[in-house]
Amino acid sequence: MQRNTFDKGIATQAIHAGESPDPHTHASAPNLVMSSTYVVDRPLSFSAQPIDENSPFMYSRWSNPTCRQLEKKLAVLERAEACLTFASGMAATSAVLLGGMSPGDHLVASDTNYAGTAELVRHTLPRLGINVSLVDSSSIVAVQQAMLPTTKMVWIETPANPILRLSDIAALSQVAHRHGALLCVDSTFATPIACRPIELGADLVVHSLTKYIGGHGDALGGAVLGRADLLSRLHLEASVHHGGVLSPFNAWLILRGAATLPMRMRVHQENALHVAQFLQTHPKVKKVIYPGLASHPQHELAVRQMKNFSGMISFQIASGAEVARRMTHELEVIHYAVSL
Repeated sequence: MQRNTFDKGIATQAIHAGESPDPHTHASAPNLVMSSTYVVDRPLSFSAQPIDENSPFMYSRWSNPTCRQLEKKLAVLERAEACLTFASGMAATSAVLLGGMSPGDHLVASDTNYAGTAELVRHTLPRLGINVSLVDSSSIVAVQQAMLPTTKMVWIETPANPILRLSDIAALSQVAHRHGALLCVDSTFATPIACRPIELGADLVVHSLTKYIGGHGDALGGAVLGRADLLSRLHLEASVHHGGVLSPFNAWLILRGAATLPMRMRVHQENALHVAQFLQTHPKVKKVIYPGLASHPQHELAVRQMKNFSGMISFQIASGAEVARRMTHELEVIHYAVSL
């Protein structure tokens, strides 16, 4: 982590962290390094076992200069010791769950997650011999009761997709750590602008960079952030052996997007609050779910845990299925698409 950039404001960090002028060309913008292999000046093992941040670049599945710039930027934004980037948000999620657990281990997971995560947890992990307990992670008691001597990890998503339910990161970190387990947080909906789970006690943070951090809807990517020792073990297992690494070109695109993240999140929140307040007054809307509204059942937690309420809204209406069908065909500004 760049300590001098760490001390700057969040907007400055988003622009400059992880980046510096190229020492050879003096280019100020981040370089795009597409090479798959690198010339080294001494004999090196073709095993990635001894790889660390100080190792020379040798093969881009192991590490890449453009990806490393993005990893350094994200680590500064999240206040994390280290970061690993992956080919997608699901590659990052799989890296944590498959790389951090073994047959016989027990996972306590939120019963509300992004669909890909939910299917991985419900179907793939049990098939591999990993025991899973699904709980309402907004309930500290429910999580506490689900913990077992074999529990290795607690997985939460906050705000949760799609119902925007929140989980108390600080309280759940204490529950997990009392049982010798890690707390992992999917913070995609929040971004480091809204919430930094590591400062609240989380061990690992996962992002789909495809969404808010990339910001342009043109590059898949994922990231895992946390302690350097945890990510060093994940690097060998998930990056080198599983191979789901981030394309340098996508890393370059996401670096570009991350520079405007603080400004975009501010406007996302402003727009979402306007829309949520409008929907609250609409006679056909039964319920609006947005953490920034006082009517959200966990608004107090949102105020305490989040510096920005993000741009995602859920709402319920009468004849919802029919209106949803009409929306997909008739709306002109809003697209029926997978995007934040």
